Amino acid sequence: VQLQASGGGLVQAGGSLTISCAASGRTFSSSNMGWFRQAPGKEREFVAAISMRGFSTYYTDSVKGRFTISRDNSRNTVFLQMNSLKPEDTAVYYCAAGKRLGGRYGADYDYWGQGTLVTVSS
Repeated sequence: VQLQASGGGLVQAGGSLTISCAASGRTFSSSNMGWFRQAPGKEREFVAAISMRGFSTYYTDSVKGRFTISRDNSRNTVFLQMNSLKPEDTAVYYCAAGKRLGGRYGADYDYWGQGTLVTVSS
């Protein structure tokens, strides 16, 4: 699976942004998908995950109620809708594909996209 993240940009605090991750290959619909982020000077952290068919979603506490992960298997794409953005959400966001349902660690994923930068200004 090859992953290509896109949609990042500059947004004001309180605003919204949706980033997406397009996958190539036949295995997308059989992959659990996740979003991670890495802020400058910090370690990569789990953001959200979604099961193969989209029935189950998982979030880190800091984004619950603000972010929504979804997927469209007909388009081989996973989305992360981000609302009420805060400056602390500024990071490079990475999508990942793996076999572990609801994986919250990098080791749970086998394939990674290149990342898309989200900058939230105060």
